[in-house]
Amino acid sequence: MASVPGVRGARTKATASAGDHRAKDQYFSRAVSKALETLEILQAGNGPMALNEVAQRIQLSKTSTFRLLRTLEASGCLTASEWGKYALAPGVHPAVSTQTVARLLRAAIPRIEHLSRQLRETASVAALFENRIEVIAVVESPQPIRMSNIVGHILPPNASSLGKVITAFQPEERREKLLRSYGLYRFTKQTITDPTDLDQEFARVRQQRFATDLEESVSDGHCFAVPIFGSAGDVGAAISVSLPKARALDADFGKAILTALRATAERIAADLRGD
Repeated sequence: MASVPGVRGARTKATASAGDHRAKDQYFSRAVSKALETLEILQAGNGPMALNEVAQRIQLSKTSTFRLLRTLEASGCLTASEWGKYALAPGVHPAVSTQTVARLLRAAIPRIEHLSRQLRETASVAALFENRIEVIAVVESPQPIRMSNIVGHILPPNASSLGKVITAFQPEERREKLLRSYGLYRFTKQTITDPTDLDQEFARVRQQRFATDLEESVSDGHCFAVPIFGSAGDVGAAISVSLPKARALDADFGKAILTALRATAERIAADLRGD
């Protein structure tokens, strides 16, 4: 997080997409939509998935799901193990990230706007991409002295609260990839750069289900982040609240921030599920 008192960070707005009106579109292909959804689920998951699990996730019968999976396998998009589990073929990255981000923004922006008004601090959303974690939405604190954030900022997986909370919930191979892609840089004397210490920090984050940045990415800045859990327990996004250290010293306020963050993340997850 960059400490820029009095300067408003960039902000993004969700835009309507063709998918919003797909039910009314005579050219909309449900089969293609389910195929993209399957690729997205397999990308976000923690390993190969069985037919039954995929069918449940995409809400299709086992017969229809089997045809879909075999078609994707024959097209070179998926591989099937001898135990009947499916995974993305090497080098395949589904072209659904734009759809995913748009859907996340539609669900998250109204929620973090409310969160920022409630706490009077900066609220942000970050998402996981192929080899990075990136800020995709920011609602700035109305206070003249504040912690700011910038849409498009690539987050350090070892220092920022958003980076840590998303990285912690990835499979070990994905965690290592994120750390290699960004590098283990020291931003302040509080930054964790020792691999053993960082593994312990990720374990703590998974156990507590939140991450903190206590002057680890910028001096005098504190940040709290919680994951947005997918229906399979996967984490591809997170939200945070950032504030100057002086306002974070109140323990009761810190608890209130975490309570509000968790409630907001649960609402966003419910919106994404269509609950």
